[in-house]
Amino acid sequence: MYAALVTGVGRRRGIGAAIARRLAHDGWNLALGYHADYDRRVMREDSDVELLAEELRSRGVEVALLPGDLAEPEVPARLVERAEAELGVLSALVMSHCESVDSDYFSTTVESFDRHYAVNVRAPWLLTRAFAAQVGPDGGSVVALTSDHVAFNLPYGVTKGALDRLVIAGATELAQRGVRCNVVNPGPIDTGWMDAETRRKLSAMTPGGQLGSPQTAANLVAWLLSEQGRWINGQRLYSDGGFNPSRG
Repeated sequence: MYAALVTGVGRRRGIGAAIARRLAHDGWNLALGYHADYDRRVMREDSDVELLAEELRSRGVEVALLPGDLAEPEVPARLVERAEAELGVLSALVMSHCESVDSDYFSTTVESFDRHYAVNVRAPWLLTRAFAAQVGPDGGSVVALTSDHVAFNLPYGVTKGALDRLVIAGATELAQRGVRCNVVNPGPIDTGWMDAETRRKLSAMTPGGQLGSPQTAANLVAWLLSEQGRWINGQRLYSDGGFNPSRG
């Protein structure tokens, strides 16, 4: 049975949780990385990852819960090490975590910018490096979740752009280790941050007038990790239903 480390799985209605459910359905054992402080500070919700773990275990897979603040430089390698210790060699790393706090050119603080960089860029580098160092002879797959959002979410958007380059570089640099690397842009997904007006506006920007869900992103990630998706490498893929801000 394959094992995957999925980060950013603090809340059951998030994209990370949907990915975990889909991978459990496909028979993956799972290590779930989360940071409860982020869920309280930014999403204004308590983490309920323990309930998610119970749900996944009921499907017959092993689940390891790995709390940690990815802004701390020692945490990424430690998560990979603990995941491998509990589940064996990892075949996949899915990075759905982020730091995302709205601010612009003048309201962004140095502290906030640095934290965005640490979580959204430095941590993925360290996670991917640690993952690639432990893969077995069959190699593995890295998938990161990204976004095109930039204005008024400045440090988030800037660091997501850096994340794209970082992960795509891995497709070349880690090829000899058998590691494939791709980035998925799921478009706007309501994981608890949208009000009714935001949902209406964003739906109008999508052909058919319907937003995607965490599950739509999870479906693509699962396919990339499957045997059928092995030939896809070094790509930035959209799973956004044709979302186009110019339609609004």
